[in-house]
Amino acid sequence: MQEQTAYDVASIDFSQCVADRDVIRRVNPHRHEFELLTAVVLIDPGKKIVVGFKDVRDDEFWCRGHFPGKPVMPGVLMLEAGAQLCNYYTVTERVVDEDALMGLGGFEEARFYRTVSPGERLVIVGEGLRLNRRMTKCKATGYVGQERAFEAIVIGVPIGKRGDLAKS
Repeated sequence: MQEQTAYDVASIDFSQCVADRDVIRRVNPHRHEFELLTAVVLIDPGKKIVVGFKDVRDDEFWCRGHFPGKPVMPGVLMLEAGAQLCNYYTVTERVVDEDALMGLGGFEEARFYRTVSPGERLVIVGEGLRLNRRMTKCKATGYVGQERAFEAIVIGVPIGKRGDLAKS
């Protein structure tokens, strides 16, 4: 995996919100069960870094069945949260057209290191690796506290216009 700029998650000021859920909704089309970001707390265009988080609740749709009695956030949802954060970055930093609907082109080198459970905060650090309007590659790393939970390279590709989506 390509090396990410070292980032000390303990130094992040979570009281300084760059984008709450309402602001994220203006950029990301995900709704209902698939809104996987609680907030964005840092954007550093110079370093191509974005930091956001997901507060994992015990009423999430997957808790009842994954796994009964000991719910664990599915890895694919951790990756999706990372993809949503990277999408927020590429749209707001105008890497892609403001009305571009970005789709998931794939993941590379995905690895999981610890489980994430209800009551925990999954902090995600995204770093732009290759940023252009035809394809984006960002490294997303998730943490709970100082412990790494996952990492992957997220590939985004334009699949249409956000204006073509149904409003909800």
